[in-house]
Amino acid sequence: MSLADKAIEQIRELIRTGALPPGSKLPPEPDLAAQLGLSRNLAREAVKALAVARVLEVRRGDGTYVTSLQPSLLLEGLGGAVELMQGDSGALQDLMEARRLLEPVATALAATRISDEQLTEVKKHLDAMREARDDVERLNAHDAAFHRAVVSATGNETLLTLLEAISGRTLRARIWRGLVDTGAAGRTLAEHEAIFDALSTRDAALSQAAALLHVSNTERWLREYLGSGEARISGTTSRT
Repeated sequence: MSLADKAIEQIRELIRTGALPPGSKLPPEPDLAAQLGLSRNLAREAVKALAVARVLEVRRGDGTYVTSLQPSLLLEGLGGAVELMQGDSGALQDLMEARRLLEPVATALAATRISDEQLTEVKKHLDAMREARDDVERLNAHDAAFHRAVVSATGNETLLTLLEAISGRTLRARIWRGLVDTGAAGRTLAEHEAIFDALSTRDAALSQAAALLHVSNTERWLREYLGSGEARISGTTSRT
């Protein structure tokens, strides 16, 4: 480990042990450096790195604070990393595989916890998807909202953040554009309807099966498309 990495780890340890709980203010830079046995430059570098990672928040004129440490905040950078992977077909297939492993189980959990209000939210986005079946941008937006509403019903913020990152906005747009172009959008809409119907009955096993079928079909379509040598939907990343 470099000296900077060691400095970062020392501050993380203070947070992990509760010496610096969420929302707490760090000591002034000279005091922090002395407490950790670091130079002021190393302490400053470590603080900057942890601020980029959203572990710390530097408030000008006030000091440096530990953030809320909520999963949605700490994992925020994951979505950006996924967007950068869009040009790598192997990485895209890995992302879909990861989604297949996580989303069906999340959907099963949602079936056991979803409220009537949350179910209404899911249906709202399903209805909007039906109305926008030829409009890729609207389809993409309501598809993302549909799945977000489903996973939100689990009450598991970490799971929600991970799945939202894996199913990045650009990747969803890329898939929907291809489905609309090949006339397969109707089948995919029917798969969303099956997920909603299963959730409506609060049947965890059926919900998991419906989600697995949907994600598996999408994954298979993506593998076939990427392996076909067809146009790579150039410009999708810049337009979405």
